[in-house]
Amino acid sequence: MTQHYQLFIDGTWRDGAAGQVMATQNPATGKDWATFACAAPQDVDTAIAAATRVLNDPAWRDLSQTQRGKLLYRLADLIEKHADHLGRIETTDSGKLLAETSAQTAYVADYYRYYAGLADKIEGAVLPIDKPDMHVFTRRAPIGVVAAIVPWNAQMFLTATKLGPALAAGCAVVLKASEIAPAPMFEFAKLIEDAGFPPGVVSVITGDAENCAIPLTRHPDVDRIAFTGGPDTARHVVRNSAENFAVTTLELGGKSPILVFDDADLDGAANGLIAGNFGASGQSCVAGSRGLVQRTIFEDLVSRIETKAAGIVVGDPLEATTHVGPLCTAAQVNRITATLADATRDGATIRFGGSAPDRPGNYMAPTLVECPSPDIATLKTEMFGPVMSLLPFDTEDEAIALANDSDFGLGSGIFTQNLARAHRVSDRLRAGICWINTYRAISPIAPFGGFNQSGYGREAGIEAIHDYTRTKTTWINTSDTPMANPFVMR
Repeated sequence: MTQHYQLFIDGTWRDGAAGQVMATQNPATGKDWATFACAAPQDVDTAIAAATRVLNDPAWRDLSQTQRGKLLYRLADLIEKHADHLGRIETTDSGKLLAETSAQTAYVADYYRYYAGLADKIEGAVLPIDKPDMHVFTRRAPIGVVAAIVPWNAQMFLTATKLGPALAAGCAVVLKASEIAPAPMFEFAKLIEDAGFPPGVVSVITGDAENCAIPLTRHPDVDRIAFTGGPDTARHVVRNSAENFAVTTLELGGKSPILVFDDADLDGAANGLIAGNFGASGQSCVAGSRGLVQRTIFEDLVSRIETKAAGIVVGDPLEATTHVGPLCTAAQVNRITATLADATRDGATIRFGGSAPDRPGNYMAPTLVECPSPDIATLKTEMFGPVMSLLPFDTEDEAIALANDSDFGLGSGIFTQNLARAHRVSDRLRAGICWINTYRAISPIAPFGGFNQSGYGREAGIEAIHDYTRTKTTWINTSDTPMANPFVMR
């Protein structure tokens, strides 16, 4: 029997007001496995009205910061307890490896614990004001209603980086899941309910742009938008936010460079490039899909990558032995195939892979493209699949120039044994994240975000919680003397 998911709005499960239903496919088989209700504008209004109401409800408004933290701790424990189940749902719906989805979900619990611990450390300050008869202090108040929009890849992680600080700050959240593979978000909503958050604090919806995303991001009662997705959609989000002046942060795409210098540990660098390109089947915003390799070691490194890639198992994402599973959609396979054709037409060489395996599902073979110039299509386009493109360089300055020759600036990687070079080069890279002699590492303690068309604002880390508050300043006259001239500013 096909699984059906309803919307979670104001603490109740319901179908959409317009009765629209969509199906979601298992990428490993290409077959429908579940259906889900889609939100109509009326549902968006209901979810936002609930969030607005609960901000003034003593059940949420009057909770101490410590009590909010305890709810987040409870949610974290539930996530950890159900990590395998959530991971299996995400794998079935998106095609990501079960080994990664279950492990990442379990780790995501620590993001909620991190913000649970910060909930009662959101502090104000007493100001050393220049007027001796005034006592002036600040405090941080919840920013209000948050529209959190997450894509289908890394859903639990990208939700935690928004929901954790928002709830710790005392906000209410309407979470919009992608209409592609939204099932994990509805399974997660059950844990929100079980954790004991008051109805309306978190609603989970999904749907298309016209009926769901646009009404949500331009709604007059939305105070903050936290968006993860592509630059084209982000432009629409920013335009919509002009309607409500919502504070907006954007975590967008990437075309991250990995620089390998001739003094690097080449086995470690090969593993880093494989992790950055074939990990998560390449479906990652920080995929290191522009490999820049010093010319003197280029062939040696390619040979090592080819040897390691020969042992990569492409297969069922539910199997523990699988390294690369299917892509989430057939459209990704088609787009990658077309981009590879453009690359070879322009002189690139496919060293291995380059085609879709002959099997059911949305599979793409791990692929290595040797590029003769930086103008090759695979070096310019965010592939979102297991495609590694390598380009040789001669000097450090050339490598930095090539790395920064991009509209994006999310992740970057450097492989070198020279500590001075590591500091020097990382300082010059235009990217929000730089990994040195490693790749694809995350932590709730470390800010995450990019430069240029990779967006603005940061998620995770201490500073993120401040993005979900507004500073309020209070003045108290401590003098017994009444106000004097009302026409002169003090």
